[in-house]
Formats: sequence, structure tokens, C-alpha cells
Amino acid sequence: MSPTAVPLPTFPSLAEASALVEQLREKATASGLKLWSLAGKTLIPVVQGGMGVGISAGGLAGTVARMGAVGTISSVDLRRLHPDLMEKTRPLEKSRDVAHAKGVIDAANNEALRREIARAREISQGLGLIAVNVMKAISAYAQNVRTALEAGIDAVVVGAGLPLDLPELAKDHPKAALIPILSDARGVQLIVKKWEKKGRLPDAIVIEHPRLAGGHLGAAKIMDLNDPRFDFENVLPAVREFLRSAGYERHIPLIAAGGVSSHEDIQRLQELGADAVQMGTAFAVTQESDAAPEFKQVLANARPEDVVEFISVAGLPARGVRTPWLDKYLRIEPKLQAVAHEKRCNMAFDCLQHCGLRDGKSDIGQFCIDKHLGHAQEGDTQKGLFFRGAGKLPFGSEIRPVQDLLQRLLGGRAAVANP
Repeated sequence: MSPTAVPLPTFPSLAEASALVEQLREKATASGLKLWSLAGKTLIPVVQGGMGVGISAGGLAGTVARMGAVGTISSVDLRRLHPDLMEKTRPLEKSRDVAHAKGVIDAANNEALRREIARAREISQGLGLIAVNVMKAISAYAQNVRTALEAGIDAVVVGAGLPLDLPELAKDHPKAALIPILSDARGVQLIVKKWEKKGRLPDAIVIEHPRLAGGHLGAAKIMDLNDPRFDFENVLPAVREFLRSAGYERHIPLIAAGGVSSHEDIQRLQELGADAVQMGTAFAVTQESDAAPEFKQVLANARPEDVVEFISVAGLPARGVRTPWLDKYLRIEPKLQAVAHEKRCNMAFDCLQHCGLRDGKSDIGQFCIDKHLGHAQEGDTQKGLFFRGAGKLPFGSEIRPVQDLLQRLLGGRAAVANP
């Protein structure tokens, strides 16, 4: 169990957990929402998004899945949740023997991923689906995908880059659902056509709005975040029309991500062509989230003016809370970029395939993202990088259980006592 894990809700029996799932399904359909299917299971139309480092691990993902939804583990640097693995690898983080250090650290992260998948399965008892989110931008992308598939994961979700090679990586695992994260209709067309040539279609597609989502965003530049081509009103119908006109007989579910905070949001997005919605920040601040209490408070108490966009070291726009560290970094970023050619990362594990700090790229971020996300995971409000979506939270600044969140989303405000 992760050191930051809070006690998880317990059920006297699998029958009681199953009864809750049925209750949530009935609530959804009674309120006008549609259930959806993925990997042979009927699910409520809510997906918990993947959040690293260590924010959505086995505890949160398992709890969400136990309630008949899709729970998602983020694969990034999960060793931080396991004291034995950190004790083994922390001394290697600045080793001069980079090849050895990277090999040991990658192996530890893959072991942590296997543990978190097993933990999520134990909690969920097969009532929903467990997914693993892997960033295409990380150097261990292929290793993480293979580890998740070998561990029997239900679905692999990939964002922060185009996963053109995902069908090859999963060729020996035909039952695992493959889900790319994209932001516009052109990206969907590219992935579907490329994958079709490899004998595989996406089992679902996450359509993420970069103006509304948190973390790394699916746009080339910050100025592109407000481009109308990303609006759900444009993307969802366009993708549905493309899939219909292309003659794909099998229905490919669409999952809308970004800015969802209410039952009305889900209903509107389903009317536009989405099958389900994906939410990150709202789950990050639940009681069962794998994040530290301080992490949850930073996200829950952030005002709209506290949420800012910047360019990550991965070269992608990102959205987070303007904490003391981020505020200082943004002030001195021009100076850091001016001397980027002199800067080099001193960490041994090459967490990203391309990194502004390590590679001396003056036009993108100049900080160690793993270190500052690690500070956030530990609850360090002074030094941490706290990714957050742009939208409001269903319960404002309150930290509530996952069950309360799902009840409200599926049944509206009246569904939860003392809202």
C-alpha cells in the first residue's frame, strides 16, 4: 500500500459492492444518462483520468472501478509510493553510471506498476475496468505499456504524443483495450487510419479539450489552447461523422475530457456524441485519492486566477496551480532559457524522451519535472508542481468520497445529502 493512501471504503461482501454498482447504473439511466460498454463490460459513463506522479495509483483506480466505472493508474514514477523501491533507487538518481542507474530505476518503476495493478484489482473485485495511462513522452513508454499488458490490464491509455506504435506493442494482447488521447478530428483520423493498416482500431478514444484539461495539454502552443477546432461542439460531431463515413461498423466510444463538473455536463456531451466523460482533478481531491492531503488542498482551494498555463520541459503546454515554486519559476524562466545551452539535467534516469533542461532547448521548459511532481506527491506546497484542470470542482473545496462524487455526477445535486 502506498504511504499516502487513506483508508479505503470496505463492503461486507461482493454482493453489497455489486448492489452499489447496480444502484449507480439505475441512477444514471433514470436521470437521462446513457451507460456505455468497453472491453465487454457495461459501465457508468465516467472515467477517472490518469494523474502522475503517484496521484492516481491502485487505491484510487481500484475504488473507482469497484463502483462500476473506469479507474486509471498513471504509470509515471510509481516507485515513489513504495518505500522499499525508493530506498533501493534514490541513491542512484545522480549516479555517474547512467546506464546502470536508469536500468535499476526503470525496473523499480515497472515493479511498482505491477504492484499497483494488483492492488487495484484486489479493491475493484472485477466490477469495473482498470486502465493504465502511459505518456508517450516518457522514455520508459514502451516498457510501461508492455508491463501493464503482461500484468493483464484491461485497457492502456496513451497521451502526450501520438501512439502510432501502440498496436505493435499490444499485438500479443488482443483483449486489452487500446485508447489514444487526442484533441481534434484531424488527430483522430490520423490515428485511426494508421492503426487500421496495422490491423487494429482504437477500442475507445479520449477527446481532451486543451483549454479545459489539466497537466500536459494536446496543443502545440499556449496560444492554440483557445482554437475552436478543439471545442467539443466541433470535435465530437466531426469525429462521429468521420467514423460513420469511413464505414467502421464497430462502434468506437468517445470519451470527452476537460471541464466536466456536473450531471448536466455529462448529459450535454453525450448529446454531442460522447459515450462517457473523463475527469482528473475531481478524483484527485477525493478521500480515496492516492495523493497527500496537502496536494488535495492545493487543488481544491485554487481559485481560477491561481491556475496558469506554461510550457513544460516536455515541450507541451501544461496547466497547474501557481504555487510558490511555479510562481518563481515563471518569473525567471526567460533567464533560464537564455542560458539553456549551458544547463544540463543531473538526474541519471532520463525520464523524458525529450527534455528542455537536459537537452538545452531554449524554447521550452527549464526545470526538472520529475523532481517537482515528486515534491507535490509528497505534499510539499512550497516546491511542488501541482497540475490541475481549469474547471470548477463538483464539491468546491470539500474533500469527499468517490461514491459521493459519482452519486452527484449521475443523479445531480439532489443525489447527495449535505451537498
